[in-house]
Amino acid sequence: MEKQTYTVTFYHPEPVRIEANKGKDLLSAAIEAGVFIHSSCGGDGVCGRCKVIVRSGDIRTEPSGRISLEERQRGVVLACQTTVHSDVEVEVPAGSRLDLDHVSDEQLKLLRLKGMYSQAVDVAKGKSVIEEDLFTHSPLATKLYLELDPPSLTDTVSDLERLYREIRKNRDIPIMQTGLTNIKRLGRLFRESGWKVTVLLGKRNGTVEIVSVDPGDTSDRNYGIALDVGTTTVSGQLVNLNTKEILGTKATHNKQASFGSDVITRIIYASERDGLEKLHHAVIDNINAIIKALIQENKINLNDINGLTCAGNTTMAHLLLRVDPRFIRREPYVSTANFVPVVRAAEAGIKINPRGLLSCVPGVSTYVGGDITAGVLASGLHRSKKLIMLIDVGTNGEIVLGNNEWMVSCAASAGPAFEGSGVTCGMRATAGAIQRVHISGGSVKVETIADEKPIGICGSGYIDCLAEFLKAGIIGRNGKFAEDLDSYRIKETDSGKAFVLVSKEDSDADSDIIITEADIENLKRSKGAIYAASAILLKKMNLDFKDIKQFYVAGGFGTYLDIEKAITIGLLPDLDRKRFTFIGNSSLAGSREILLSYEAKKEAEEIAKKMTYIELSVESAYMDEYVSALFFPHTELQRFPSITEVKK
Repeated sequence: MEKQTYTVTFYHPEPVRIEANKGKDLLSAAIEAGVFIHSSCGGDGVCGRCKVIVRSGDIRTEPSGRISLEERQRGVVLACQTTVHSDVEVEVPAGSRLDLDHVSDEQLKLLRLKGMYSQAVDVAKGKSVIEEDLFTHSPLATKLYLELDPPSLTDTVSDLERLYREIRKNRDIPIMQTGLTNIKRLGRLFRESGWKVTVLLGKRNGTVEIVSVDPGDTSDRNYGIALDVGTTTVSGQLVNLNTKEILGTKATHNKQASFGSDVITRIIYASERDGLEKLHHAVIDNINAIIKALIQENKINLNDINGLTCAGNTTMAHLLLRVDPRFIRREPYVSTANFVPVVRAAEAGIKINPRGLLSCVPGVSTYVGGDITAGVLASGLHRSKKLIMLIDVGTNGEIVLGNNEWMVSCAASAGPAFEGSGVTCGMRATAGAIQRVHISGGSVKVETIADEKPIGICGSGYIDCLAEFLKAGIIGRNGKFAEDLDSYRIKETDSGKAFVLVSKEDSDADSDIIITEADIENLKRSKGAIYAASAILLKKMNLDFKDIKQFYVAGGFGTYLDIEKAITIGLLPDLDRKRFTFIGNSSLAGSREILLSYEAKKEAEEIAKKMTYIELSVESAYMDEYVSALFFPHTELQRFPSITEVKK
């Protein structure tokens, strides 16, 4: 009988083995093995990101225009288009790996955020653009040590009423509740502890819940986790809920990227058999790994993590909670819930105190989620008297315009180019990513995150590269390479001309680090979508860019974003540079504020309710604005007078 199961060994670079059924594609086998490979198209074979090298074994692979003749001769195939028909050995090149460095035992790369966004006013690190201590300290979970009076013949109230009474002596709490599990334990617990106990109080859906009751004084051990669950990166902070101190910050690539780089692809995958389960468990694995790393580093007991807040876009929130997201992409584009009640973290599979609470930041609409609500909260836009625009540069390119009187928002389908996906050598902002580019007199110099050898290019690197190309005349305003360009760095590829930024010999990549005309086209469309969305939002309100007093730019660009170069390519409007502030991960900052203050949570709810969402797909003027933005910096040069001067 023919063998039906084979061993697939992935060298990533260390060997990882898995048993795979005959005919299983290598991308699916890699996901099951915990080997994370780039895949922007969800396995359709069109993005060309999941290149691997088959060292040995019998495979079947579909031909692809994404694989050059030279690559085919070296055994390069697309993992999603290649099936197993014997024991196989597969090398995963550095450029195809999602975790580009050493992985932990959870197969996740956890990164310190120290140094990330170092050139930003990083609200995630406490350098907020709003004043400190704006919100009353009233965390999601509070511990209270009590010494109760024992019952007597003159004081015969029940144990539960006695507990309520003592809590109210210390806190003004009109409404309290607790569960049957706690009630069953009270009688013996009170008497065995000598009536000295610590109660964990949780703010839950308009009431205060007695989450748990423990003997003795454990009030000094009270911690929480603030999360930003992004499409590409999951970030978390460990916070002392008593002192508000940030004890550590970690981030990891969102494992859901193995199923597609954008939310639409993941929604489609979630509709397939077991798809929702796989996507849910992928992000929960991320969160649990972050929590594990933080508590181990700080020598904290997992049971002392009592609360967790999560900010993420609407699709990410659905997948986190295992809620079917399919109707988000079906007209009339309605989510299951934008305001999710506080639940037990265990219900979502998150490993903290088994009775610990999970609070999701409320979203505005289908495509403007809790991450934007959190960003507005952290930036203080909703409290400002002056007109502010918040631009969160990501796959959706969410934008908020307003002040303390009104707010409107929209989401542009910008694509993931500035997040390192959908471009030939793109990568997320992590060690080895090119983040700065300098071109002068034919000389090209690059700087990478952590000063490591280049592996690929992150968002800020692409912005730098485009701006430098324009200034040096390497590309024209249409994004095409100059016809008379004579440089050894120009090479022909299967997808047209490419510029070699760093040669293979000078990098840790599997091949030359290049930027192609197709990449430039993708980046041009991304920047055009964001600029056009900003312009349309202003037109809807009968305003102009000049009316905006302050721009806050948020996003995962790496250690910094050069505002000047972002304006040069037409991503941001040509205004006084002092009006622009890069605020880094504003979603994580807002999540932390809500973890630490019930007042901040209520304010976030008011922000979400107050904000009006404008659907760009029904705005006829949007496409005209978008097409006009498909030049560097713009079709209408008068909009960018300072950049026009540079190019003359």
